[in-house]
Amino acid sequence: MDLSIAGILALDGLTNGAVYALLALATVLVFAVTRVIFIPQGEFVAFGALTLALLQAGKVPGTVWFLLVLAGVAALADLVDGLRHHVAPGRIAMRLMRTLAWPVIASAVAIYAAPRGWPMLAQALLTLALVAPFGQLIYRLAYESLADASVLVLLIVSVGVHFALVGLGLFFFGAEGFRNPAFWDARFSAGPVALSGQALIIFIATLVLIVALWLFFDRTLTGKALRATAVNRSGARLMGISSAAAGRMAFGMAAFIGALSGLLIGPTTTIFYDSGFLIGLKGFVAAVFAGLASYPLALVGALAVGLLESFGSFWSSPFKEVIVFSSILPVLLWRSLRDPHTEEH
Repeated sequence: MDLSIAGILALDGLTNGAVYALLALATVLVFAVTRVIFIPQGEFVAFGALTLALLQAGKVPGTVWFLLVLAGVAALADLVDGLRHHVAPGRIAMRLMRTLAWPVIASAVAIYAAPRGWPMLAQALLTLALVAPFGQLIYRLAYESLADASVLVLLIVSVGVHFALVGLGLFFFGAEGFRNPAFWDARFSAGPVALSGQALIIFIATLVLIVALWLFFDRTLTGKALRATAVNRSGARLMGISSAAAGRMAFGMAAFIGALSGLLIGPTTTIFYDSGFLIGLKGFVAAVFAGLASYPLALVGALAVGLLESFGSFWSSPFKEVIVFSSILPVLLWRSLRDPHTEEH
């Protein structure tokens, strides 16, 4: 290996690492706020990339119908809950409107726009509008009633949600893979290393989102409420912060980040209905490097995972996944020896 090959591999690793960083940040966010190890994070990546691919093909994506079904079930649950607790009809109607408004509007726009070939940027925004609401709806239906359960129970639920989403992905998108066109076809050369416009977009989008998240958590009242929930759920509830609302917001942000990651990585690799699992798992490995607690360490871990994957594929391509996932073992051992063991009550 010479310096030119090393530079190409490093650029490729950093590009993938930037996407893994977004997924790692989403994983840390969800776990910090809700204690959920959210295994299906990668499914949002696949749903985002494949939804855009079907819009590009002029077809109505299956995510439209899935979104409407989830919203309808959530609205029915809100109605039953309101009637059970004798809530005023006006408040029930407002709750139903909040649950149904965005999914119905986004789905109607998607059905109208799909055969009309809107510009790619408009289709990407529409994809985010379709996939991002899945986070809140999935939390509402699968996790909210179990918010105080143990981490193990929440993990088991995550496994079930993962298998359900993978099966639905096969039903909605089929077994065929899709590769989206790049958002920017430019290429920039620096010696033997060529930086594509898509890679530059990935770096810029990752940096912008990280800065936006930092400003959100540091400067806004809502972000501080999420931080308070992450530090102490019981204390946050005593201060009037709704843990249910915090959980929904955390899952909604995670779904948005996952869908955005799918849009970014879609032009660089072929995405299948089950591709999200491996991609999300690499983001989870990066989050474990950070102890599922630190955003800066999650970023560093994601870049390390990307570089390890890139150089591992050069040295032994059939074993690159083994190399990446084996790297988590010394981290887990070190954290097990360093951190005190306490029983969860």
